[in-house]
Amino acid sequence: MATAKTLQRQDVAQPTGPVSPPATLKPAPSVTPEQIAIVKATAPVLREHGVAITTLFYKNMIDENPELKNVFSLTSQATGAQPRALAGAVLSYAMFIDDLPRLRHAVERIAHKHASLQIVPAQYDIVGKYLIEAIGLVLGDAATPPIVDAWTAAYGVLASVFIGREHTLYEEARTRDNNKGWAGWRKFRVQRREYAASPDEEITGEKDGILSLYLAPVDGKPLPTYEPGQYVSLQVFIPEFGVFQSRQYSLSQAPRAAGDYYRISVKRDNGNNGLTEPGRISNLLHKEIKEGDEVELSQPQGEFVVEETPVPTAENAKKPASTESLAPLVLLSAGVGATPVMAILETAAQQGRTISWLHGSHSRSVLPFSKEVQAIRAAHPERILTHTVLSTDEEAPAATSTAGDPVVTGTHLKIAEMADTDRKRLLFLDDARTGYYICGPSSFMVESRDTLQGLGVAPERIHLELFDTGDL
Repeated sequence: MATAKTLQRQDVAQPTGPVSPPATLKPAPSVTPEQIAIVKATAPVLREHGVAITTLFYKNMIDENPELKNVFSLTSQATGAQPRALAGAVLSYAMFIDDLPRLRHAVERIAHKHASLQIVPAQYDIVGKYLIEAIGLVLGDAATPPIVDAWTAAYGVLASVFIGREHTLYEEARTRDNNKGWAGWRKFRVQRREYAASPDEEITGEKDGILSLYLAPVDGKPLPTYEPGQYVSLQVFIPEFGVFQSRQYSLSQAPRAAGDYYRISVKRDNGNNGLTEPGRISNLLHKEIKEGDEVELSQPQGEFVVEETPVPTAENAKKPASTESLAPLVLLSAGVGATPVMAILETAAQQGRTISWLHGSHSRSVLPFSKEVQAIRAAHPERILTHTVLSTDEEAPAATSTAGDPVVTGTHLKIAEMADTDRKRLLFLDDARTGYYICGPSSFMVESRDTLQGLGVAPERIHLELFDTGDL
């Protein structure tokens, strides 16, 4: 059984992140029009050789800078997910270097993740060195001096964008709620373990379920609030690897005024029938971490937050928003995608919004947050709708959710296959203010997004939370 001592070894050099961001930033580098043209011209080459470049880049950089094993996910390195994601990002940058607003969403998402991992400006210099070297090694003679110079300048511009944005995120995190925030990694103690769905009797916990951990700061100081839908990075020491590893977990509860704990909810990853390895961190949290043990968290980050605000009118412009002026929300989730959505639901209900939550799970035994959703639904039956779909074909007499709404069984949640009457009732398509928040497996999110756009929903009103490495 792991203990707090073995999970936080003090004799191993631990990345602490920025104690404080730099007071001033370096002048932003620039790239010439000629260099922009060269970078754009390399896009076909990157499409063909991008993964080879990024795979070599990560290998050489981590081999020669082993302390970075504490920063990068060893699982994503082993599966190739990280090199593939970076190759896609580099290709996108080459294609749109002269139209950077096209990349705004990707930059924002990556910057939030970097801030949660405590990335510092000096690490961008390391990345730049090995990335440019990898381009030269893979392309050989095709990497002419003008191409190398153009990519060096282009990387400098992109690094400057990230450094500036992350500087702002660090400042915002530390000064949040009258300076209750922090920078670096902060120790938290597991105050309580609680399963968000019925436990499986095979182990002490669940085979495929979701475990909620209530984490209180060891220093006892009040915690800052956060935006519902945001996440924290959790860091633990992995003895068999000899390094620290971090994973991002959504805060699965509305912010507490008391600021006494954060709650995360973690699905146990058992691997994919031998095709992929079980999740090391999720299994550690489910099977080894116990109440009283310590982990470390970074400050809340993430851009999957409610953006819909009241529509200003002459009547409400100078007074607090009424419940009628608040934009309705449609929440779409599948599996563990319920975790950030739960925090959004709880907060939006407190605000008086009209909400519809459609969720898909494998079975009732892994249906998360049932009691909490039931209580919220019962308290606001006129404003909150829920719709549950279970992929297993459960008995009809049991097929009602704990919120009192019917449950569809034996299928998956696909809004493209819903009846028109259900879509009209649950998706609020007639209200142009409605915001749509989707979280779950990538295929589910893409299908839901494409269907909503096909139904006339503007892309800017559709928001996705991506758990995996990469982008959609």
